[in-house]
Amino acid sequence: MDPLSCSAELPYPSRRAPVFAENVVATSQPLATQAGIEMLRSGGNAVDAALAAAIALTVVEPTGNGIGSDAFALIWDGRKLHGLNGSGKSPAAWSMRQFRHYENMPLTGWDTVTVPGAVHAWCELSERFGVLDFEKLFEPAIRYAAKGFLVTPVVAFLWSEARQKYRQFHEFEKVFLPAGRSPTAGEKFVCPAQADTLRKIAASKGQAFYQGEIAEKIAACAADGGGVLTVEDLGAHQSEWVNPIQVTYREIDLHELPPNGQGLAALIALGLLRHQDIGRYPPDSTDSVHLQVEAMKIAFTEAWRNISDPATMKIDPVSLLDDAFLKKRAAEIRLDRAGRLRATAPKENGTVYVTAADQNDIIVSYIQSNYMGFGSGVVVPETGISLQNRGTGFSLEKGHANQVGGGKRPYHTIIPAFVTRQGQPALSFGVMGGIMQPQGHVQMVTRIFDYGFNPQAASDAPRWCLTKDFQLAIEPGFDLIVADELRDRGHRILIEPASKTFGGAQLIAKLKDGYCAASDHRKDGMAAGF
Repeated sequence: MDPLSCSAELPYPSRRAPVFAENVVATSQPLATQAGIEMLRSGGNAVDAALAAAIALTVVEPTGNGIGSDAFALIWDGRKLHGLNGSGKSPAAWSMRQFRHYENMPLTGWDTVTVPGAVHAWCELSERFGVLDFEKLFEPAIRYAAKGFLVTPVVAFLWSEARQKYRQFHEFEKVFLPAGRSPTAGEKFVCPAQADTLRKIAASKGQAFYQGEIAEKIAACAADGGGVLTVEDLGAHQSEWVNPIQVTYREIDLHELPPNGQGLAALIALGLLRHQDIGRYPPDSTDSVHLQVEAMKIAFTEAWRNISDPATMKIDPVSLLDDAFLKKRAAEIRLDRAGRLRATAPKENGTVYVTAADQNDIIVSYIQSNYMGFGSGVVVPETGISLQNRGTGFSLEKGHANQVGGGKRPYHTIIPAFVTRQGQPALSFGVMGGIMQPQGHVQMVTRIFDYGFNPQAASDAPRWCLTKDFQLAIEPGFDLIVADELRDRGHRILIEPASKTFGGAQLIAKLKDGYCAASDHRKDGMAAGF
């Protein structure tokens, strides 16, 4: 796809059209998109828009994120790309001994709760790049929390799954199942406690969350529930500005954040595909899918073996992007046969992604998550805060780089992405969905830059997804013969409906005179602009 032009063709059945405008926002929830547009209309820039949308999403899409989330961001400031790691560390008191009674890391409860980093990320991004007052960014979210909002269909479906999962958490039921059930699509949901918490965060520029009244409530809740997260753990938290890492593919560079996130997996896969020239095969063909899947298997194997808190990684992540290494591994891929690699994958998840761009060429790729749905199930009384369960991302394997311990960042699934061409912005995007995320990045890049799709068409296209045990899920839309041919090559095929397995994309492509924005039909969201 030429970054200076963008076809409006939609080769797949679509419920969305690409949005062409000079200022754009794309999110997974329409009210959040409008919150971003509201900031742009108020004189804000793309950073202000992305933050207002992200803060609103903690209210209107609690099934994927919350005030107790982590966050990551890539920001093009008009000249240069910046990276922010907004993930939190485990409580200092954690150790392998604390988890000796578990066979695997737990999925809920205080033994999964790490320090939430999203609030600090909001503060850092606003202070460094925003132009509006910090409190202004909270107005839409506070309005939706205090006065209520109508729940959207996909969110309602995901919410309905939460009652059984979190039934042992009384405060969760009190806050998020106030009628003894989840809200249905079109039903109003109100959460005054969230509104009050967001007001305090806004007024204190985040200090209340990490060092003040809210921090004390979180720590007290931990003490009451058997957790070891302390005020000191919260007060020690800092986001980290980092240099993105990248791989060259065709004539573009894909940029990802370095570990502890799994963006490295997408980079490895594209580095392998650089030696395969998949563009010579049709986009939905057996050969094209097979080569991408095989590259992804190798990439995941390396990622799951090596990614951890940067302080404990045993190798330099950039070494896995060395072209000699990639060329050697790419030679292992056979066109006629699926490789037999072992997999030990992270768990499933829930996430939200935001991208925004403005007429001054400021572009934001931002992602935020509680990890699994509402997260740990722990809701802090009187706050409306659902705490993430990111600690589940640690390993209990002794000696593993990602072994659970105190004061560590775990393996993280959420990854924003950014593409440049000849040093200039070409595409800001993300694909929500745990293990799907780096796979989604590969599929978006190949469909746009190998096959010339516009962002909406790339999102609409049917997807494939390697599962945690390397079965291959295929979304409806592929020719049935493709599934048969992949099976004949040794892939273990699952035919699955267009559910959360295949994630949700939001994309913004840079054009000569503006942008082309797209939003995934698998979610409730929308792209909008002016």
